[in-house]
Amino acid sequence: MSQRYGSTYSPDPKPDHQAPPPKRPFDGKRPSRVGARSNLLFFAALPLAWKAFQSEPVVMSGYLAALGCLLGAAFLTREGLKAEEAYEARKVARRPSIPRKLFGSVLTGIGLGLVGWFGWGSVETVLFAVLGVVLHSFAFGLDPMKSKGMEGIDTFQQDRVARAVDEAEKHLAAMRDAVKRTNDRQVERRVDDFVATARDMFRTIEEDPRDLTAARKYLGVYLLGARDATSKFADIYVRSRDAEARAKWVALLDDLERNFTARTESLLLDDKTGLDIEIDVLRERLAREGIKR
Repeated sequence: MSQRYGSTYSPDPKPDHQAPPPKRPFDGKRPSRVGARSNLLFFAALPLAWKAFQSEPVVMSGYLAALGCLLGAAFLTREGLKAEEAYEARKVARRPSIPRKLFGSVLTGIGLGLVGWFGWGSVETVLFAVLGVVLHSFAFGLDPMKSKGMEGIDTFQQDRVARAVDEAEKHLAAMRDAVKRTNDRQVERRVDDFVATARDMFRTIEEDPRDLTAARKYLGVYLLGARDATSKFADIYVRSRDAEARAKWVALLDDLERNFTARTESLLLDDKTGLDIEIDVLRERLAREGIKR
């Protein structure tokens, strides 16, 4: 019988199960809307400071108050856009507790109204205020006004999951902040890949809060350890560019990512098993009642 020739540099035969393709840097990511538009609001209000110090004291106070309102509106708008992105990234999410973009629209109207009052007159005050609220709302939209994916979910369990996920997100943010000090794009990209893997688990737990018990140590102990290890690695790498420390840290992150992926797959499998059991029980009940498929 003929045998296939093979050597060190020969191509391997095609495996029965193809390995999953490696993650690309932008897989699962969306362009952020928290950028130029919201940051431009801060700069658009600054000319009022120059105009204020060229006016008499009463008018100056009015312009400075308007400047404060517009800067406050810019800050609330940016935070509202961040909250909206976090809301849209989750399949199960509560609406933001504070409608930041709505308050930003109101502050914009107040700020422009003050400009109209101290710079022109009463008609301009109303006109500027209404235009400020309307244009801001059209430009940045409204805040999410209702929760999504919460039907039939125990709110107590969902609150527990929300607190655990929020704490886990803080650990991930600390890891990102730590690696930024290294000025190493590959290191930052490696953390981004791990963050994406961890968030896959977060979304799985949010969809079924019963999974929290099985995954609690991943959201707490493991991420806390990863955060501390990353912080220490960044301190060492910034000082010495130690290649050995970098290799050990990457190996640690690889192990953690494999564990997170395996646990997420296990949670999904448990969910599917539970669904199969519920379907079988329902079919048996229908069969006893004389209803056939």
